[in-house]
Amino acid sequence: MTHTETEITAEFVRDLLRDQHPDLADRPVRLGARGWDNQLWRLGDDLAVRLPWATRSADALLRKEYAWLPGLAPGLPLPVPVPQRLGEPSERFPRPWIVTTWLPGSPADRAPATRGAKAADALADFLTALHKPAPDEAPAGHGRGGPLAGCTEQFTRQLASATEQGLVPDAEAVHAVWEDAAAAPAWSGPALWLHGDLHPANVLTDDGTFCGVIDFGDLCTGDPACDLAAAWVLLPDGAADRFHAAYRPAPDPATLRRARGWALLRALSGLLIGEAGVHGRPGGKPTWGPPARAALRRLLATARR
Repeated sequence: MTHTETEITAEFVRDLLRDQHPDLADRPVRLGARGWDNQLWRLGDDLAVRLPWATRSADALLRKEYAWLPGLAPGLPLPVPVPQRLGEPSERFPRPWIVTTWLPGSPADRAPATRGAKAADALADFLTALHKPAPDEAPAGHGRGGPLAGCTEQFTRQLASATEQGLVPDAEAVHAVWEDAAAAPAWSGPALWLHGDLHPANVLTDDGTFCGVIDFGDLCTGDPACDLAAAWVLLPDGAADRFHAAYRPAPDPATLRRARGWALLRALSGLLIGEAGVHGRPGGKPTWGPPARAALRRLLATARR
């Protein structure tokens, strides 16, 4: 974990643009958001500059978005931020950065979806369109999209930490959900395109439903169960069944079992980041806690059916 040694300001962003993309340098610049890996600075009304400021891995993730997302975006039914320009490392800023389109909307960790049927249909349409066979040269997920059983050590560590801090009401029930998910038959289909990180801060809402999907830094290929976990993580109570009915092709029972396991990992991560503070960031991200608690409650409810 590392923060950039350079103080990023509006004038600094404008200087970067003057150096490499001077035709954009006269646009108004203002802070849009500070995310887990990147800062986002608004560039006029329709563009944004995305600069890495924390994890070193963000450099490669930005280049991956620049390489692949423009080709995927036209086939997706929800808006996504499409990279327009690439900024190369320089003496002024020794890391890559991109200029991308700006999407209006509120992150779902701050404004959760409330119109269950409409949100379920929007999410199902988006993932149906995204989950197409990927080319051989597409990026691998480094765990995401791979066999769920390979994440058992991560799950055990997260559950122990969350239990120790009193964040999990029934650790035995949580463990049972995981064991069932990890024991499900593995994905035997082609490697499909995946978003890879569909948690509430990466999906935008407006008027109670989803209006955009952001942060494709974990774009990868593999088992669709990784993304189908979003049914329990993003949708309001009672909407998961509608999502599963609308998604095509309809997920088989084994895929749904694995998806619950991925959702469990996201819920535990959200609890630890939102309510305990992890990875060197005391206090974490408080808005991540409530949706993580809701996801965990929904997952335990499905296990008791």
